Amino acid sequence: MKKASRKTARSSSRAAKSGGAGVRPRYNFRGGVRGKYAGRAREGSNIVLLDPDVAARFPNAEAVNEALRALADVADGKTARPRSKRRTA
Repeated sequence: MKKASRKTARSSSRAAKSGGAGVRPRYNFRGGVRGKYAGRAREGSNIVLLDPDVAARFPNAEAVNEALRALADVADGKTARPRSKRRTA
């Protein structure tokens, strides 16, 4: 079994004394407000989770956006139909 060095032993004993929650005692959160910017962050993002089988069909976000725009155009009836090059007499 490997012995812990003095430095490691000291730091682990400090963690045990501070509660071991991962927050060091020198940080001061007095006066802090929980979730102060949560609303602003929520407004600025639009995250959609795709099922794995759907995500496998698209290599990146640009491909997803392109496909959704094309689908929206079809739904709105904005697709340009190719015109026939033949002239009628």
